[in-house]
Amino acid sequence: MNKTTGKKRLFEIIEIGNLSDAQSRGFDYFMVIVILLNVLALFLETFEHMQQYSTVIYAVEIATVAVFIVEYVLRIYTAEYLYPDVSRGKAIIKFIFSFEGLVEILTIIPAFFLSGFAVFRILRVARILRLFRVNSYMDSFNVIASVLIEKRNQILSSLFIVMVLMLASSLCMYNVEHDAQPEYFKNAFSGIWWSMSTLLTIGYGDISPVTTLGRAMAIVIAFLGVGAVAIPTGIISAGFVEQYTQAQQSKATIDDIHLHTIIIGLDSAWIGRSAADLLEGENAVLVVAKRGDVTIVPNEKYRVEQGDELVVYHTDRLLFE
Repeated sequence: MNKTTGKKRLFEIIEIGNLSDAQSRGFDYFMVIVILLNVLALFLETFEHMQQYSTVIYAVEIATVAVFIVEYVLRIYTAEYLYPDVSRGKAIIKFIFSFEGLVEILTIIPAFFLSGFAVFRILRVARILRLFRVNSYMDSFNVIASVLIEKRNQILSSLFIVMVLMLASSLCMYNVEHDAQPEYFKNAFSGIWWSMSTLLTIGYGDISPVTTLGRAMAIVIAFLGVGAVAIPTGIISAGFVEQYTQAQQSKATIDDIHLHTIIIGLDSAWIGRSAADLLEGENAVLVVAKRGDVTIVPNEKYRVEQGDELVVYHTDRLLFE
């Protein structure tokens, strides 16, 4: 095995999603255990009665961080395979500044500054973000990510509406309640906390209107809050229904003239290619991929492997015959 082949094999092992590879699957399970142990140690060290086990907790923390460092170095070493469409240097930079790369470095840095500045101690909370890696081993997480990306414009619009309602209700309550409660409604922004807790239907009750007009306005704002929360919830729910319907239709109409199944063989030129460039120039779309018993919604990390079943949409059946 030469150096290039060894590096590619290393990438296949540490990358997520290869359920047919025993070594890759074993590495995934190992990393899940390491992440959970690290987060558990972070929580246990906050309990006073656990101080007698501080040495063990510290040892677990150091050991798990050491694993994170090794994994981080290996991912930088194999970054060219994660981003094959750019040069090695650009691939490394792209990984370092990706969400996953930033989370990994933020979980490593605090280990070297545990007794230093407060900002480094706060960064330890970033380790909880590692739990997203646990979810990412499950195909359902890819569905959630796909829905959020697909509906991002509608979600941002609904959040903008919530922000406008929050600012408007804060300003209104200031004008109505300032004279009655100057200690709570000192200025227009003093009501932000109240408007947030009311619009989001939390209702902490530490600040509440005392005037008749203020209470009447609070009732209206509370009703608006129910609708404001329901908007993004409905958007996300509709996205899940669309994804589920699409998956069911893909399975039910696999023999339809517009859908074609391609089983990737050992000598296929498509092995290793991403969903983005897989059918470039062919006027076709990769709908879904099946790897064993797992259905994969193709994303930027998906790479074709031997044995994958690709469900492709195209109007011309002759292209695949």
